[in-house]
Amino acid sequence: MILSEILNNRYSVKEFDATKKISETDFEQVKDLLRLSPSSINLQPWHFLIADTTEGKQRIAKGTEGFFHFNTPKVYDASHVIVFAARTNADEAYLTSILEQEDEDGRFAAQEFKDQVQGGRKLFVDLHKYDLKDLQHWMEKQVYLNMGSFLLGVAALGIDACPMEGVDLKALDIEFGLREKGYTALAVVSLGYRKDTDFNAKLPKSRFPEETIITKL
Repeated sequence: MILSEILNNRYSVKEFDATKKISETDFEQVKDLLRLSPSSINLQPWHFLIADTTEGKQRIAKGTEGFFHFNTPKVYDASHVIVFAARTNADEAYLTSILEQEDEDGRFAAQEFKDQVQGGRKLFVDLHKYDLKDLQHWMEKQVYLNMGSFLLGVAALGIDACPMEGVDLKALDIEFGLREKGYTALAVVSLGYRKDTDFNAKLPKSRFPEETIITKL
C-alpha cells in the first residue's frame, strides 16, 4: 500500500453509482474503523446511525430537504449512509461505563490502576466542563478525529466517500430522537463507489505545497 496514492485518489464524491454496493466483508471493516478510532482519554463520545436500505436512507434524507436538497442524491445513491453524532454530556455514569469496559477487556492489572485511570479521566472532563467550559465542543472534536481517520480508512479499502455538513442537523436530531438519548448529529458521510460521470473525479487535487504548510525545525 502506497499511502500517497490512496490520498491522491480519494476525494469527496459528487455522484455515486447506485448499482454498486459495499460487500458485507468490507463493511465489517468499515464498522471497525468507526469503533477503533482514537479519542482523547479514550472517551469515545460518539454514536453512528447507519442506513443501507431505502427506508433508512429516506429517514436520513429528511436532513437534506429544503436548502440542502443538493445533497439528497448523495444519500439515496450511496451504498451506505452514516450519521455521525456526538455525546452532549460525559457524566459519572458514562465515565464508569468506559472504565468497566476497559476492565472487561483486560486493561488493568490491579485495582489501583483502574482507580488512577478513572481519576485522571474525571480530571480532564472536569477541566473542560468547569474551567475551559467547552465540554461539548471538546467531545465534538473527538468525533471529527474519528471522521478523519475514517475517511482515510475507507479510501484504503477502495471505498469512496462524501462527508457532508450540508444537512439539517436539527432535523436529524428530531427524526432519530438523538437529543433525548444524549447525542446530537454533527455530519453525514455517504459511502459507495464513484460514478463514471462524476466531474470531481476528473479534476486535479489542489493542496498547498509542502513548503507552505510544513516548517522543519
